[in-house]
Amino acid sequence: MTDDTRPDPDALLRQVQADEAQARRGRLKIFFGASAGVGKTCAMLVAAQAARAGGTPLAVGVVEAHGRAETEALAQGLPRLPLRQVPHRGRMLAEFDLDGALAFGREHPGALLLLDELAHSNAPGSRHPKRWQDVEELLEAGLDVWTTVNVQHLESLNDIVSGITGVRVWETVPDSLFDAADEVVVVDLPPDELLARLKAGKVYVPHQAEHAAAHFFRKGNLLALRELALRRTADRVDEQMQDWRRRSAVPVVWPNREALLACVDDSPEAEKLLRRCARLATQLDLPWHALHVETPASARRPEAQRRRLERSLKLAQDLGAEVATLPAAELAPALVRYAREHNLSRLVIGRRPRHGWRAWRPWGRPLAEQVAALAEDLDLLQVALPAPRDTGGPSPRG
Repeated sequence: MTDDTRPDPDALLRQVQADEAQARRGRLKIFFGASAGVGKTCAMLVAAQAARAGGTPLAVGVVEAHGRAETEALAQGLPRLPLRQVPHRGRMLAEFDLDGALAFGREHPGALLLLDELAHSNAPGSRHPKRWQDVEELLEAGLDVWTTVNVQHLESLNDIVSGITGVRVWETVPDSLFDAADEVVVVDLPPDELLARLKAGKVYVPHQAEHAAAHFFRKGNLLALRELALRRTADRVDEQMQDWRRRSAVPVVWPNREALLACVDDSPEAEKLLRRCARLATQLDLPWHALHVETPASARRPEAQRRRLERSLKLAQDLGAEVATLPAAELAPALVRYAREHNLSRLVIGRRPRHGWRAWRPWGRPLAEQVAALAEDLDLLQVALPAPRDTGGPSPRG
């Protein structure tokens, strides 16, 4: 029995192709925060001043100062692209000039563009309805882009933010763009400091600040939004780490973010195991996975057992697990491999009493013992299950 941790050749080829495509694109850096006023635009401008001093060709596509003197001061000296004037309902709107930015990129190889407020909706008649779509075109053309966004604008969190604040945010950004960013810089500010900035007029002008303090900018809202922003960033970093581990075939589990893995079979007791694992995950505030390993022996199961397995996997999904089925020759090595690939540090396995001939049979060590022999770095949690019915004697399969 071997535990092969060599990189998958097909996965390596796919990664090389993806890296080549990525090398032709510009790089996206997002300054990310819990709400307006935490300092995202200021952080971007400070970094831009340093990049320009280091010789990077850059230009400001759009910076939204909102009347904040400190923001305007930080933008001083940075070259700005002219905005285009768009007629709309009897007045002129100043909008980002996408074609002008593309021309700047052609004239300055390796150029960096600052484009504030990623979730902005463009004026009617623009090439793209959303600014994030402008960013996609700029990246495809090879320009690097720095931008800003708040957690409430991420599409997947829109309903959650609305439930917390009572305010529906209509301008959203796809999570896929956020997750694909080359770098996300979290600009964090404790709620009390943010409220002090709001009161001092450093977030909105006075009449807007008063309304904001009574509604969106209540301390409870800011605490919840801050937690959302930090958790969402942690999820992104976790996915990056998992991707790196898969590409590098790291053979051991790193205990940086714990998660549970439940082993699911077609037995009548599987649902009990899943419910116990779900309760444990809730108590420990951990994500969890449910894995069924399809061995050649289990593939020949009767129809009734197949339906029972399907019900168990559906239950795991309903209970919040990430569900997977993995074909493999042997159960224990497959469990260990999946745990390491996904950096899962705790395995939840059912344990049945061993009576009669089962207590002394020399073959077929319990699954927990097999896993422990293969992976001493994994924690095993055993859930007591009812004893199987004895059919009267030993069988070769145990």
